[in-house]
Amino acid sequence: MKKVLIGMSGGVDSSVSAFLLKQNGYEVTGCTLRLYDDILFKGSCCSDSDTQDARSVCEQIGIEHIVLTAESGFVENIVDPFIESYRMGYTPNPCIECNRTMKFGFMLEQALSMGFDYIATGHYANVRKNEETGRYELMRGSDSRKDQTYVLYQLSQHQLAHVVFPTFGHEKPEIRRIAEENSFVTSHKPDSQDICFVPTGSTYPQFLEDYTGIKEKPGDFIDKFGNVLGEHCGICHYTVGQRRGLGIALGKPVFVTDINTADNTVTLGDEEDLFRSTVFIDNANLISVDRIDEPMRVTAKQRYTAKETPATVYPADENGIIRIEFDTPVRAPAPGQACVFYDGQTVVGGGRIIRK
Repeated sequence: MKKVLIGMSGGVDSSVSAFLLKQNGYEVTGCTLRLYDDILFKGSCCSDSDTQDARSVCEQIGIEHIVLTAESGFVENIVDPFIESYRMGYTPNPCIECNRTMKFGFMLEQALSMGFDYIATGHYANVRKNEETGRYELMRGSDSRKDQTYVLYQLSQHQLAHVVFPTFGHEKPEIRRIAEENSFVTSHKPDSQDICFVPTGSTYPQFLEDYTGIKEKPGDFIDKFGNVLGEHCGICHYTVGQRRGLGIALGKPVFVTDINTADNTVTLGDEEDLFRSTVFIDNANLISVDRIDEPMRVTAKQRYTAKETPATVYPADENGIIRIEFDTPVRAPAPGQACVFYDGQTVVGGGRIIRK
């Protein structure tokens, strides 16, 4: 019997995933990661109550529940880079890094050291081994509305070889139904929408100031010609594509089109100025192939919520930078976000959008 350590956040997806694993004959242990101190972060999830909810579900389905602590690694790998990215004028996605380094990094290492064969999570995705190439492939989840492969694109071959996604073959309404039928305490719990360590109701800039004690330096709003339009209150308050909350009235809707940390300026423009046909990425992770030697046709998306657009991915240059040319311009590709590209249902790879 294969042994699986399943990450349980105290949500409905991981609760039902644990139930499904046991139903399918695995020897299952639930695991909640203690990633940060509630007193320090007061986040929107990973709280003591979430841990208790996970433990309650484990008791109901008759499996053991353990807690693994990784607070120092979380601050080093997730929180500090998140803060540094905003200071650089980037828009980070810490959930992607958390998946790579904590859920599928730290938890997998601990699981293997304890004799488990696999780890599992409640993500909507799938893994299969391509017998022709010998590579493990990351596949879309069954529920296209909940496909979470975008936030999993950084997983390595080693990680994918030891991962099970029990939600595959199930859509979200069915997951809710299974939870309700088993009277899980998580059955009606809402999905987490926010970055977990940012206090509920707090803005990201407020979190940065509270956590670091450093107040952002004001600078100039400018147009694309360099004309000064007014004063901004610190670059961490803005992201490419933003329209609301700019604190400036110009008689028409304007959007953040660029952020320049070198001269502490935020460029504003019309919506048409947001569209780009070319995106550059670094820190690329390839999954279905080990390298790209010639232009490759894919579909790609530059944000988690964006629609995929046909594109061509070009081989990396001497600095490891990959160029992606979209067939039609895409809206507001923001430095720091991920651009992930697909071949049908299969994730080819992805990387972090950079300025160039």
